[in-house]
Amino acid sequence: MEQNSVIHIDQLSKVYTVNEREAGLIAAMRSLVKRKTRDVKAVDAISFTVSEGEIVGFLGPNGAGKTTTLKMLSGLLHPTDGSASVLGYRPWERSRDYLRRMTLVMGQRNQLLWDIPVIDTFELNRAVYRIPEAEYRLAVEELTELLELASLLQRPTRNLSLGERMKCEIAAALLHRPSVLFLDEPTIGLDVTMQRRIRRFITEYNQRTGATVLLTSHYMADVEALCKRVIVIHHGKLLYDGELTGLADRIAPFKTVEVKLQNGLGGRPLAQYGELVAETEGRVTLRIPKVDTASVTGRLLAELDVADLTVQDPPIEDVIEHVFSQSPSPLGDPDPQQAQSV
Repeated sequence: MEQNSVIHIDQLSKVYTVNEREAGLIAAMRSLVKRKTRDVKAVDAISFTVSEGEIVGFLGPNGAGKTTTLKMLSGLLHPTDGSASVLGYRPWERSRDYLRRMTLVMGQRNQLLWDIPVIDTFELNRAVYRIPEAEYRLAVEELTELLELASLLQRPTRNLSLGERMKCEIAAALLHRPSVLFLDEPTIGLDVTMQRRIRRFITEYNQRTGATVLLTSHYMADVEALCKRVIVIHHGKLLYDGELTGLADRIAPFKTVEVKLQNGLGGRPLAQYGELVAETEGRVTLRIPKVDTASVTGRLLAELDVADLTVQDPPIEDVIEHVFSQSPSPLGDPDPQQAQSV
């Protein structure tokens, strides 16, 4: 284990045993005598480390194993196999000292009490975590400033909008000043403005406290704004661990080429140069195999009156979609060097 690694997991696995039966009364009666089961691997022997102060994106489609992994790291689930250490603790032992130093925020779960003012839930959390009064007051002041909560604290949770509630949920989870944050879809369902505010807050909290953050999100704007490093899993298996900017280089087999001609398109069949993605006002966007980029751009410049030409990596959203459309391990075994923090 690296000296400065806060999260270290090694061959971590979680297998669920689920019941199966056919439809119909006879099958239901048969299942009373002998049940048919099968094993489902939610997490399949994944390994990675996260260093102190990192904000790491943990990506994958629904059912990939992201939430299961976060639940094991936060102590809510026991693994089937493998090991994990967070801040030097085994999470599923649920040591009080460990629980005081981490938090799990799930965008689809409530911890605020529904019918009482938000500040009363904060007071309850203060008692649960045994936060000294002076530290609690300071934490409330800082979180109120960072998340703009002043007008919300005296209102019952049921009277808050989704965005307002999510801000208060995050504040309630951070009153004890955790040094490790597991954030599971913290901006889900929020409008664009509120998403930006949550992202800005996570950045500021990380800079002020040096907290380590493991973030799952389906919004690529969250990942691009917060994370230099990403971990991608699919069907419980690790597909990629490295820099966000390197994800396109390692996975996407194409480049995006945008061409503008001097005198417009004039009916020219530009699709012969690559896959036509878009065509607007004399400007064409082509998708070209990465290995052919140099030869195709050379042909475009030699054969057409090009006014402007740009070559870019594909959008991260397209790269992730390409990853998830592949088999569970399109990259083969992850590079051991990628498991180190970047």
